Amino acid sequence: MGDIVPTNEKEYNGYLFDQLSLLEEIEEAAEKENAVETLKLIQKKRRQIERKLYQNPPLTGSLQ
Repeated sequence: MGDIVPTNEKEYNGYLFDQLSLLEEIEEAAEKENAVETLKLIQKKRRQIERKLYQNPPLTGSLQ
């Protein structure tokens, strides 16, 4: 992927939600295959993304 620089917090959050959506799709496939290690990695990545998405205080003003 290229370097994508979000212009504001709303756009940045959109990218994070897209990442969560991708993880959900990968998780479905991993569950069907009972891929335990992959499921553990997905959970780790989800926590990392959610930490950015729901951080307090929000990023307001820092991405401009």
